[in-house]
Amino acid sequence: MARHTLSVLVEDVPGVLTRVASLFARRAFNINSLAVGPTEIQGMSRITVVVEAEGDLLEQVTKQLNKLINVIKIVELVPDSSVQRDHILVKVRADAATRLQVTQAADLFRASVVDVSTDA
Repeated sequence: MARHTLSVLVEDVPGVLTRVASLFARRAFNINSLAVGPTEIQGMSRITVVVEAEGDLLEQVTKQLNKLINVIKIVELVPDSSVQRDHILVKVRADAATRLQVTQAADLFRASVVDVSTDA
């Protein structure tokens, strides 16, 4: 199965996330990732869903999503023309002697140091 990322523009009303997620559950789709946030347009939110599905099944779910009242637009994000990132927060025990090595390793992977204490 291929991994697909859907960007769903919806009205910002209570219960819309539940209706969208339950549609995937009724079709026995496992949601790999789900993120919701407001858009630059007042009263609209964007739901980003990552699922693993075949083309025909994904098309069927997309058509059913379009039938939901609060759904405005659905776009499948193509991996070649979109940026996808994962976020992680890691706490590392490091004394003063090893702190430089830890920060250099973080810089190597373009990570950011959020906080520094005496022992971490």
